[in-house]
Amino acid sequence: MRILLAALTFLCLVATAGAQDIAADGPAATPLQSLLQEHRAAIEQGARRGIGPAIEALRDSGLPEARLILEKWQARELWLRKADGLFFLAEPAEGGYRLTDPATGEAAGSATRDEVIQIRPNSGIRAVLAGALVQFQLTDPNPAVRAAALDAIARRSEAGHLDALRAVLEDEPDPRLKARKARLERLLTISFDPDPDARIAAIEGFAGDIGVDVRAALNPLVATTRAVAPGEPPAGENIARRLSPGSEALPREAAYAILVEAGLAPPRIGRPGIRAALAAHVEGGRVGGVPVAELNSDAARERAYAGLAAAGLVPAHVTEAGIDAALAAHSFYDRYAEADPRVTEAASAALSAIALMVGGNQMADLALDALSLASIYFLAAIGLAITFGVMRVINMAHGEFIMMGAYTGYVVQQFIPDYTISILVALPLAFAITFGAGVAMERLVIRWLYNRPLETLLATFGISIALQQLAKNIFGTQARPLTSPAWLDGSLVINDVVSISYIRIAIFVLALMFLGLFLFIMRRTRLGLEVRAVTQNPRMAASMGINPDRINMLTFGLGSGIAGVAGVAIGLYAKVTSELGQDYIVQSFMTVVVGGVGNIWGTLLGATLIGFLQKGIEWFNPSNTLAAQTYMILFIILFIQFRPRGIIALKGRAAGD
Repeated sequence: MRILLAALTFLCLVATAGAQDIAADGPAATPLQSLLQEHRAAIEQGARRGIGPAIEALRDSGLPEARLILEKWQARELWLRKADGLFFLAEPAEGGYRLTDPATGEAAGSATRDEVIQIRPNSGIRAVLAGALVQFQLTDPNPAVRAAALDAIARRSEAGHLDALRAVLEDEPDPRLKARKARLERLLTISFDPDPDARIAAIEGFAGDIGVDVRAALNPLVATTRAVAPGEPPAGENIARRLSPGSEALPREAAYAILVEAGLAPPRIGRPGIRAALAAHVEGGRVGGVPVAELNSDAARERAYAGLAAAGLVPAHVTEAGIDAALAAHSFYDRYAEADPRVTEAASAALSAIALMVGGNQMADLALDALSLASIYFLAAIGLAITFGVMRVINMAHGEFIMMGAYTGYVVQQFIPDYTISILVALPLAFAITFGAGVAMERLVIRWLYNRPLETLLATFGISIALQQLAKNIFGTQARPLTSPAWLDGSLVINDVVSISYIRIAIFVLALMFLGLFLFIMRRTRLGLEVRAVTQNPRMAASMGINPDRINMLTFGLGSGIAGVAGVAIGLYAKVTSELGQDYIVQSFMTVVVGGVGNIWGTLLGATLIGFLQKGIEWFNPSNTLAAQTYMILFIILFIQFRPRGIIALKGRAAGD
């Protein structure tokens, strides 16, 4: 029996020694596993508040596998084995999971679903993990990963990122990424560098920079909080301004409330509080030495309350004199969140200069918007300027020709899916369709109503309603999409203040092209010569062999065709409905009348004036565009009183009419 017991003891010792050897060589022996075990409770608990030290320890450990474990933790691919509390990476396998040692990457056996626990970080912990991974991603060989790291720093900056950026700044091979790193380094220097001189130098380095990120870094430096102190403010406070109780900046009641909140003065007891205290201390028909029957005035109730306070039964009542004394004994001031006065002074100067530059850039952005709007109005009005100027026909259906052009673009895109090709096809097709419609309208209706402006207005107004109803019957009342090509998506961003969409730029270029085309036709072609002759003196032109009826027909068709092209351009950013033209007919007539009837340069100046005027009024009242249009119409009415023939008066038949 003794021999058997001795053999069993020997076997147990051998097994224990073997298990110790295995443990010494297993996952528990690695520095990474030791570090994880040190913070096991926080990792397993998964609370945002207590996880910081564990993540920082891994980040700063210097272990080559630290990045991998942080990435796997963030991706919820870190697991804990219940039996021994060790951490592993796991992949689904038959019957459970296949475990991998995170330090060595070697297989560590398998486990069933009940034997392991998945570490599931919440969104807050994942954000902290993303911040910790930044310093590893800054040196990643993939430029996209480094760019993503810079984006992460820009979104969520920390003091530790400053040293990480400085360490990798000079070794960055990509010039664009290096410029971004240098900019971020200066921004983080402003926020986190302990050296005031370095912060001031970084602030001055952003002189003239109106970026939103710069203002976001500078604004906290000049942020203030209201403070109060007995006597004079403590030495070393960075005071923005001193406040006087009772002033507009600090009303008397607000000042005393600050004292009460800071525990420097007793709270005021209002009438309800006094009444409640008196009701609670009625004894023998008296309260504080005052008969209850006499408590019919505020003065009597305050006298009774003072008696209770003298007896120590209630808190002392704060009198007006006591409030004045408390306010006089304390200093009220706004102090900067930044402790160093030199830094706040540099930040204030930089923000003042930036505010001036932002104002200038806002005006430039407003001017670009006004030019863009003017180009749209010019495109919409140029056809009307031709018909109204040459023929003196008030075409109330001009907006419907714009609508027809927009619907032409929509129909073309139903057959040609390539948006670039479809727009290139739609522009000449819209011109052809609306040109034909304009010629038909002139031959069938307009030519019988010359020199009868009222009948012409009523006839074209009726045609306008008919065309709208026809569009509703064909296309319905829903807005139809006229999609712009992909290369027109987005905006040309000059800086954080000034930008303009590529569609607006394309419309501006198209307006310039039509201006050049119109000038070429009018000055370099026989048609233009005949149009100018008919415009100035139709009888003399007819005596020279020019057919005025033919010129009127072609002129009306040309104006209608240009309106159709304008419709394609406008439909790229506006909703294409049967009422599309009605949104521009009023502005088109105002443009022609203000600029000068029948003069292309006058139309250009009129469109520019109306565009800048409307944008200027909207800038003063951005929430009410209807009011802006109303004010604009009133201004134009006054303008016409002084210049009834417009900016550039036309000579000839139009001037005579």
